[in-house]
Amino acid sequence: MKKANFIFAHGAGADSQSEFMTTLAKLIRCQQLNVIRFDFPYMQRRQFTGKKSPPDRMDKLQNAFIEQIETIKADTNGEQIFIGGKSMGGRVATMIADQVSVAGVVCFGYPFHPPGKPEKLRTEHLQTLQTPCLILQGERDTFGKVDEVSTYGLAPSIDVRWFKDANHSLETLKRSEISTEQSWQLAANQAQNFMLEQLNA
Repeated sequence: MKKANFIFAHGAGADSQSEFMTTLAKLIRCQQLNVIRFDFPYMQRRQFTGKKSPPDRMDKLQNAFIEQIETIKADTNGEQIFIGGKSMGGRVATMIADQVSVAGVVCFGYPFHPPGKPEKLRTEHLQTLQTPCLILQGERDTFGKVDEVSTYGLAPSIDVRWFKDANHSLETLKRSEISTEQSWQLAANQAQNFMLEQLNA
């Protein structure tokens, strides 16, 4: 049986121990998939000092993610690696995926643009991405809505799936047909299935 590791990065505001990260990691983990979370350097500093600080520059975030990948590769015996993350963590993953030769990328709430600034796109590299990529996006996500994302000309390697009534953290409304817990379970199922399909292809 093939086994793989999913290196799962946090978003800009909350660390790897947030409820979202903890819950999704638990739901995705299975016999074939191990889930590994880590904290970017700025978040480690925040944890140590107790003072909030903004994320590091993108090059530093990318280098930190690449270090995690290299560490896991060295610690495992040729097991496949998937990368991804929530919001910013997923963005960083998509930016390094092609150069680090991973099996796939999974993004939970991709930050296509800052809220209220649809002209400031973060999509140029997504037009040429070669690595298979799954983006799980809420229809209420202020970082990128359906009508906007449909115009971006994303690479064929990218599969965007929409969650009804869900926000940037895939949380639903009280009146929604499914609860936030069910939304997270669905997201975990889709992420897990995507990775297992790539692993067993």
